[in-house]
Parts: sequence; structure tokens; C-alpha cells
Amino acid sequence: MTDEPENARRPQGHAVLSLPGLAAISLYLLVLAGVLILGVVSGGHYPPLFLVFAAFFIAASAGLILLFRWAWAMALGAVFLLAGYNLWIFSSRHELPALVQGLLNMVFFLYLVRAEVRARLR
Repeated sequence: MTDEPENARRPQGHAVLSLPGLAAISLYLLVLAGVLILGVVSGGHYPPLFLVFAAFFIAASAGLILLFRWAWAMALGAVFLLAGYNLWIFSSRHELPALVQGLLNMVFFLYLVRAEVRARLR
């Protein structure tokens, strides 16, 4: 046996495959970025400044797949802020879709703060 930790012997591809939640969160961030881009392009829903958020979501998604700690921090902040925003929308306007999206973001937040996820980041 060697003195290397188990993660050092394992290729990087297996780390992502063993954490399917990271792939789901990355896909979710890409979908959110697409919705923002379409909302800006259509001209009705979002101001052009929201393209900055779309760029951050895309960067966080790509970095999360590559297991970068900075991308984990961006994704963690994004899902936490989105959870708070959607739960606030639900409490003020009583819109059920905002509750569903807020709870989904809370599930993603709770997944990202797990010790197993943080241990795999570099």
C-alpha cells in the first residue's frame, strides 16, 4: 500500500461521477443563464445588466464541473441568494412557483455545504 490518499490515485473524471449533484447544479446554473439571456434578448423581462449574472452562472457552472473551489463559492452564493429571493417573492406575493424554486435552491445549497463535496474540490 502507498501513503497517498485515495483521492490522489483516482482520476479526476471519477470525482465528478461520484458527485452527480454537482453535475445537476451545473446544469441548473446553465439553464438559469439561458433563461436570463433569453429574457434580455427578448427585451421584455430583464434589463441588459442581467447579462453579467448570466456570465457568472456560466463561469460557475464550468468551474464546478472542473471541481474548482472558486466555482463552488460562486455556486453556493448563487443558490443561497436565489433561495432567499424566491422565498421572499413567495412570502410577499404568494406565488407557488417561487416557493418551489426557493426550496429547490435550498436543497442545492444544503448539498453544496456537505463535507464530501467540499473535500473533493481543489
